[in-house]
Amino acid sequence: MRAVNLNRGTVLAERVEEARTFWSRLVGLLGRRELPEGHALLIVPCSSVHTMFMGFAIDVAFLDRDGRVLRAFARVPPFRLLAGGRGAYMALELPAGTLVRTDTRPGDFLQLLP
Repeated sequence: MRAVNLNRGTVLAERVEEARTFWSRLVGLLGRRELPEGHALLIVPCSSVHTMFMGFAIDVAFLDRDGRVLRAFARVPPFRLLAGGRGAYMALELPAGTLVRTDTRPGDFLQLLP
């Protein structure tokens, strides 16, 4: 799956992995050394995430059911807790710097394409 910012015409990730089961959502990116450029993890359902025990920073975009970005956090270091706020339905975890590079911000619409 691919993540595209419809407002900016930019590609956030060419390879989006989904975490939809309890276990895959719980584990998330834990145990990985990095999240390579062009990759992302989509966590559904999800209204909050943590970066506890992670060894690298990430970007996080919280989306509503329609794919609208509600909150966007750039370069989140390890050992942080983040909440998506009211209406957050999913979280897209990206390599640090992706949100700035693609100019993705709250209010933008992301489309997930097969």
